[in-house]
Amino acid sequence: MINLSLVKKHIIDAATQFNRSPDTIHLLAVSKTRPIIDIVTAFKQGQTRFGESYLQEAIPKIHALRDYPLEWHYIGALQSNKTRLVAEHFDWIQSLGTLKHAQRLNDQRPQHLAPLNVCIQVNISAETQKSGVLLSDLPELIAAIKEMPRLQLRGLMALPAHTLDFNQQRVPFRAMYHAYQQLKTVNFDTLSMGMTNDMVAAIAEGATLVRIGTGIFGARIK
Repeated sequence: MINLSLVKKHIIDAATQFNRSPDTIHLLAVSKTRPIIDIVTAFKQGQTRFGESYLQEAIPKIHALRDYPLEWHYIGALQSNKTRLVAEHFDWIQSLGTLKHAQRLNDQRPQHLAPLNVCIQVNISAETQKSGVLLSDLPELIAAIKEMPRLQLRGLMALPAHTLDFNQQRVPFRAMYHAYQQLKTVNFDTLSMGMTNDMVAAIAEGATLVRIGTGIFGARIK
């Protein structure tokens, strides 16, 4: 069962609660581990943005659904041996965190495709096991990406340290929003943060895109 309408209602409710327009918050359906039929079902209910993390399953899905007007976001950890597949098959990458990977994506993006939309992943909680740049390193990476013609810099993405405490959830999201606002002169339009368990806190602090998997599709298929 797809709970897309329920998730959209939760987004509207959260936006209303925190004096935001629901139209300013986009939904990315995280479809990793989910079968094609679930994506088609969600599409028939109006969902067009989908997020994938595992290339070995994502590429066949993208090919199988190539006749559907879908927007594909790569949200998984990026490695050098994955950049070409991401550059060739996705519309967005939300997990870019190094200059080396940015250069590879730029060089490998096919000329017949539009520039690859990019969100820089920020390691907002400074966790050693997570990818992403520190806030202090953002300006240097942004300056470099702006010189790459096959990349279109769109904004920031974060995956903060896990907590179920609502007030604690808001703290790193607030820091992300502050950084996002400071960088608006870069023409950013996307602040990707918030998942099923912390979506409301992310919306409260200014998220423009939330990444929801379990809330839409149910428990992840192993």
